[in-house]
Amino acid sequence: MSAFTEETRERAREIIARYPADRSRSALLPLLHLVQAEEGYVSPAGVEFCAEVLGLNKAQVGAVATFYTMYKRRPTGDYLVSVCTNTMCNVLGGQEVYDTLAEHLGVGHDETTTDGKITLEHAECLAACDYGPVMTVNYDFFDGVDPQTALGVVDELRAGGRPMPTRGARLCTLKEMAVQLAGFADEREGAVADGGPGEPTLRGLRLAQQHGISVPGFDPNTPIRSKAEADKAAAEAKARSEAAAKPAPAPAASGNGAGPAGKAGAGEPAPAAEAAGSTTRDVKAPDDKSPEVRAAETRQPDARTAVPDAPGTKVPADSVPPAPRDAQAAEAAGAAANAPAGDGKPAGDEAGAQERNLKEAEAGAGAGGAGSARASETGVQK
Repeated sequence: MSAFTEETRERAREIIARYPADRSRSALLPLLHLVQAEEGYVSPAGVEFCAEVLGLNKAQVGAVATFYTMYKRRPTGDYLVSVCTNTMCNVLGGQEVYDTLAEHLGVGHDETTTDGKITLEHAECLAACDYGPVMTVNYDFFDGVDPQTALGVVDELRAGGRPMPTRGARLCTLKEMAVQLAGFADEREGAVADGGPGEPTLRGLRLAQQHGISVPGFDPNTPIRSKAEADKAAAEAKARSEAAAKPAPAPAASGNGAGPAGKAGAGEPAPAAEAAGSTTRDVKAPDDKSPEVRAAETRQPDARTAVPDAPGTKVPADSVPPAPRDAQAAEAAGAAANAPAGDGKPAGDEAGAQERNLKEAEAGAGAGGAGSARASETGVQK
């Protein structure tokens, strides 16, 4: 296994500490980003490293690493250029953008330029249909691109520049982005102060402001608590809930057997709440409908009675069930009246074939033991 730096190992321990001790395998996703941040992709050594620190086997780690497309399984360039070629962006010219870049860079899907700068890929969807056609560079958006603007972006990247995305912070390399995806802050001075939201994104906010719509009790100036403050608040809330859950001390019984304030007379059973030592009052369920009615209303909101196949409902059996032969005749008549348009009807689906199969089955059942004996004799002879 390749030697990962001590900084990577320390960060791995920090990531694992974010999760409960019996849920440490939940740290696998950020750990895969962490090893990708050091090597530029998830190498076999990276898979082994994740398996080692989490106590998993390499097959378990590899199954996750091969499932998500953000984990690269071979060396990737400094800048991952992803062009959306899904329906909306494709209609708006996304495929033309991708084809232009592929020809200009001399690479295809998931291939890297010879200088190691750019890896090109087509993406199924980048979740920005209102900005299409879009492409991303290390997951930062360039909106409304056309072939010429896309060429300008990749040429600037290859020349050592870092063009400003349409939305979001300034560009960083794929390794630097992987550190952020692992859950660590972007440490570049003023990096997150750049960029801004797009107009379609702000549209909903402006409509809410125009119509006075807001979350009840929302205060935009509420400070974000530190982890220590959040942990302290959680501990205090837990202590309060545990204190509230403790039952109140039972009152001393009087000599005549009556409960507190004469609630229960001699020989009368104590209320269930008092017998159980609970101080919580009984609250009627908000919906006391039968399960059958609730199931019916779920399937058909205007229903007033249960449907025949609702859970717990018995289907009335007032009539005599049809004989097997009657059912087969009805099925055969239905099949004959609804012949398929082509010749793709499966074998054995014709009424005549069903009738022959039925006669052969009845003949075999009628023969009974004789048929079994013949079969046994045939087996012996064979």
